[in-house]
Amino acid sequence: MKCRHCGAKVTQTFCDLASSPPSNAYLTTDTRDAAEQWVPLRTFVCGECFLVQTQDFHASSELFSSDYPYFSATSSSWLRHCEDYVAMISERLALTSTSLVVEIASNDGYLLQFVRARHIPCLGIEPTLSTAEAARAKGIEVVTEFFGLALANELREQGKSADLIIGNNVLAHVPDINDFLSGVGRLLKDDGVATFEFPHLLKLIEFKQFDTIYHEHYSYLSLLAANNLAKHAGLEIFDVDQLTTHGGSLRLYIQKKATGKRPISPNVAAVQTSESNAQLNDMKIYRDFQDRIYKIKYDLLTFLIEQRRQGKKVIAYGAAAKGNTLLNFAGVREDLISFVVDRSPGKINRYMPGSKIAIVSEDRIRAEKPDYIVILPWNIADEIEKQLKYVRQWNAKLVRAVPELCIW
Repeated sequence: MKCRHCGAKVTQTFCDLASSPPSNAYLTTDTRDAAEQWVPLRTFVCGECFLVQTQDFHASSELFSSDYPYFSATSSSWLRHCEDYVAMISERLALTSTSLVVEIASNDGYLLQFVRARHIPCLGIEPTLSTAEAARAKGIEVVTEFFGLALANELREQGKSADLIIGNNVLAHVPDINDFLSGVGRLLKDDGVATFEFPHLLKLIEFKQFDTIYHEHYSYLSLLAANNLAKHAGLEIFDVDQLTTHGGSLRLYIQKKATGKRPISPNVAAVQTSESNAQLNDMKIYRDFQDRIYKIKYDLLTFLIEQRRQGKKVIAYGAAAKGNTLLNFAGVREDLISFVVDRSPGKINRYMPGSKIAIVSEDRIRAEKPDYIVILPWNIADEIEKQLKYVRQWNAKLVRAVPELCIW
């Protein structure tokens, strides 16, 4: 296996989660009993550029199909985060009605709706038809293609160049990350800015967030690795924010190396120091990660089996991709978790890939009054706890498995 960035030979395993179907390949009633394609879910780390990356078995067109079920706008806390970002960046870059904002992986228009509300011209790029149509229904122009240098060239030929390019949780989803960032450089104006948010590898390791690993994520990024990627594409990271979203994320601010004029913020050196102190440039921290995640698996299974023996009803909340990674790695099936509740209309009445646990609407919670509810998207556990405050009426308890088993 060769590194998808620098081409060096990659041999060091970071995390081996055995095998599973793609984490967003939700099943329908018609496909539930059909054979699924289980493939290895392994990540490796490059000893040259320190990019953590999956071993590839799927083309991106297979993973992000026309009926891709993830809709960003279903989380109220995420929407607030995006609205605050748009307010901040609009002021920081002095965006006006003559500017152009381009979001790559614009999903259902969850973010660009706030740009449009400020009367700033915007364009979404989203390869999945289901989410792109949801954005168009909000009046947002969307190009339904995968982004890369070729598409950037097409847009430039149409006279479009961006004052701001936004990419939230998309860098990890890109198989050819060099081509992607080359496209960013091509589409940016000479003084334009790109911002990218992604879960910080440092937090993934520190808090054992192995369930954020799935086939749709090709790369897992540190600032160390991102800096190498940016330089290769003629780009420069001039600022970075440390965020609480997705269990701890980075927001990078990027400009063209040759023409960007913004000074390098001290924030960049601060994050570099934190990564250096954590020894992200030492292979030992990557070699040791596997042993740390087995305890999470065993603790969850012990808890679920014990509740089953006592005749307790356990369900889960949030049919998130990270939940599928957790359930399939632990070997959990519907004998241990009866069903999963979700608010996304694209997931209700489907089944979790691998475990084949039914996904149902929230009405089932009130109807069946479970004893325990396992929150799978732990990154929005506070939001979900508020939504589920009514379950305390029958003394139900909430459960989180990552980074350690917690019952409250």
